[in-house]
Amino acid sequence: MAKAKHGEPEEPAPVPRRLLAAATRLFAERGYDRTSVQEIVEAAGVTKGALYHYFGSKEDLLQEVYARVLRLQQERLDAFAGADDPVEKRLRDAAADVVVTTIENLDDASIFFRSMHHLSPEKNKQVRAARRRYHEGFRALVEEGQRSGVFSTATPADLIVDYHFGSVHHLSTWYRPDGPLSRQQVADHLADLLLRALRP
Repeated sequence: MAKAKHGEPEEPAPVPRRLLAAATRLFAERGYDRTSVQEIVEAAGVTKGALYHYFGSKEDLLQEVYARVLRLQQERLDAFAGADDPVEKRLRDAAADVVVTTIENLDDASIFFRSMHHLSPEKNKQVRAARRRYHEGFRALVEEGQRSGVFSTATPADLIVDYHFGSVHHLSTWYRPDGPLSRQQVADHLADLLLRALRP
């Protein structure tokens, strides 16, 4: 919410953000297919007209739940990849970051992997293309390190990337905020495992 000046009521969050927050909570609690548009708009405190103005459909909301996380992760990956640091640090930073940002948006990730089959072929294709772009950027860092001799070439870069993202995609099945490891500790462990796998 926007911060109000002393004595003034706080401004409500923008409508699209309220709709996304309500949809994310309801999809996580009940499942995409068992959540109605009416329930989403009631939880967000808006009208159906507002939902259709901003998103067009419930399916558009589902796509955006995941797409917003991907956009964030892509921006951060681009920043790590473009830094002046040695490739080993850039890859480790990116590897840890994707774990932290996934845990910070765990509902979004679990909703998506549970409900992706509800997307139309066209929307599914769009999401897969965005995920592929992220994976290719991540793989490019692995390949850069392999070309320069910093990383071992014994394991193909594609397999290294799949190994790391297999762990990331399973976070929603086991990670608990009240568990023994913080999100940063999990991120550090998984990033270290990745780098150990690449050590010459």
